[in-house]
Amino acid sequence: METLNILLNGTLAAGDYIGFTFFTGYMSMLAASIFFIVERGTVNDKWKTSLLISALITFIAAVHYFYMRGVWLDTHESPTQFRYIDWTLTVPLMCIEYFLILKPAGAKTGMLSRLIFGSVVMLVAGYIGEAVVPAQNVMWGIISTLGWAIIIYEIYMGEASKLAAASTNAGVQSGFKVMRWFTLVGWAIYPVGYMMLPGNLLSGFSGNIDLAYNIADAVNKIGFGLVVYSIAKGATAAEAK
Repeated sequence: METLNILLNGTLAAGDYIGFTFFTGYMSMLAASIFFIVERGTVNDKWKTSLLISALITFIAAVHYFYMRGVWLDTHESPTQFRYIDWTLTVPLMCIEYFLILKPAGAKTGMLSRLIFGSVVMLVAGYIGEAVVPAQNVMWGIISTLGWAIIIYEIYMGEASKLAAASTNAGVQSGFKVMRWFTLVGWAIYPVGYMMLPGNLLSGFSGNIDLAYNIADAVNKIGFGLVVYSIAKGATAAEAK
């Protein structure tokens, strides 16, 4: 009982590496938000919205990580509700980033609609399978993966890929390739974590998925924003010549 009280007294215990990543995730994404807002004034007007979206993504995540940190310290249970609220807000914003960087190349709202539709299917189905009807998590996981596949198709073979390839901006071309790697490889950790649910394919895995989620969130959200930042700075420098 004494050990339990030490663990659940709302403080970060020595050796709580998962709690450590909740803290570092919160602080790193808050710092990234400040950076993107400050640097927004150094790029041309047409890129300011992109950096604002990058700042919103990391700021929203930072706020949720502040609350998730509290849930973890108080209960040592996965903060599933806060995590899905965070993803429901930030993932569509990341899809909007694709649209914004490709808009000068002719991106239409239909492309944006497909990306957001895929993200909504992915997240809603994932939440239902993980928190609402966990006994059916395999079926809902398949539906969620189909939503992710819609996004992957769009950025690798669909209109988004074609627009990026046709862009005359070398920074957009190279940055787009890095962004879609984040979406393909970086986002892959989330379905892997989902498959660790009871009754799913990796349910026997003994690792704590919150550790992987926390690291993946920070890398994906901050990294995504830094790629957008590099595109904006490169384009601004090129246009100044």
